[in-house]
Amino acid sequence: MEPVLGILRQGRVAMTATNIAEVFDVTTRRHRIARQRVQAIVDPLFEGPIAPIAVDLDLARRAAELRESHYHRSTRSLSLADTILLAAARPGKDRIAAADRDILAVAGKIGIETIELPSKR
Repeated sequence: MEPVLGILRQGRVAMTATNIAEVFDVTTRRHRIARQRVQAIVDPLFEGPIAPIAVDLDLARRAAELRESHYHRSTRSLSLADTILLAAARPGKDRIAAADRDILAVAGKIGIETIELPSKR
């Protein structure tokens, strides 16, 4: 949690709408935290340190191209949410923060700087 707080304190943070949905999904479904509690914590972040990124047609196409190029069922299982995250980042301008090794590996291949978060596994 501390690495994420550090990133938020630095400012200029953004998340795609798909990755925001993923936050709600994981915290409510996997961690069994009530949706109202998650919303009370997450919503204010979008009034402050985090800017939402809409998933438009261009971003969706780039994500699909990344998944087509880098996905492999057994060796690199990238979800569409993963590739949307990667597609939203601009090489040489943005960094992505992730714990997932597959996301980090593909980011390196396409020139996206990364911040490796500790894995929960």
